[in-house]
Amino acid sequence: MGIKDILISQPAPQAQSSPYTSLIGKYGLNIDFRPFFKVEQVSLKEFRSQKVNFLDYTAIVFTSRLAIDSFFKLSEELRITIPETMKYFCQSEAIAFYLQKYIVYRKRKIFYGNGTVPSIMEAIGTKHKGEKFLITCTDALKPEINKLFTRDKLAHGSVVLAKTVYSDLSSVDLHKYQMVVFYSPSDVRSLKENFPDFEQKELLFAIYGPSTAKAMKAENLKVEIEAPTPEYPSIAEALNHYLGK
Repeated sequence: MGIKDILISQPAPQAQSSPYTSLIGKYGLNIDFRPFFKVEQVSLKEFRSQKVNFLDYTAIVFTSRLAIDSFFKLSEELRITIPETMKYFCQSEAIAFYLQKYIVYRKRKIFYGNGTVPSIMEAIGTKHKGEKFLITCTDALKPEINKLFTRDKLAHGSVVLAKTVYSDLSSVDLHKYQMVVFYSPSDVRSLKENFPDFEQKELLFAIYGPSTAKAMKAENLKVEIEAPTPEYPSIAEALNHYLGK
């Protein structure tokens, strides 16, 4: 089956130097970009229903910038003053630097990992194990990070600060495409939410990441292209190889 029309579950790239641009010219493709979901801050009502008090904790764990925005905006709405003694543990350096939007960046209270969940535990180490940690997350709670805190016997709780909202895809004709590209398990769930009677038939899927692969398997959907791999670390590179065969 020849591939000419591809749907990618991401916003259209703003940069003209997108890796997909060269694929369009090289293979004569038509690529449409359509986000299958978005993540937004929970409402004040939704937050209050969780009965969490930020001030009951001495350290906050952040795995995304959106969680940081939500944390400080909710604090403002609740008229809570976060003490200067609060410590922050972030999954990556980029997330840690984003804290400068809200607080004075001081290394003595901001710590970060290398982008992985286990690296957060390394940043905590033995020096900070006496803190009481609040793990911030989306509505898809991160069981991996909670398990690690329980394993290391660290006092902790968790709070949902952002929620996944599935896009309305009623105007999308999936039969128009020969391939759909997914980057997240939420893309898979949005597909099933929007098209409960969906049958894959001849439609091909390219996916990114092991969690997306797991979600595809759970829905009995066949994957044609999977990235990253040592040879093809991105979807664009994997597509280039696949289309060039």
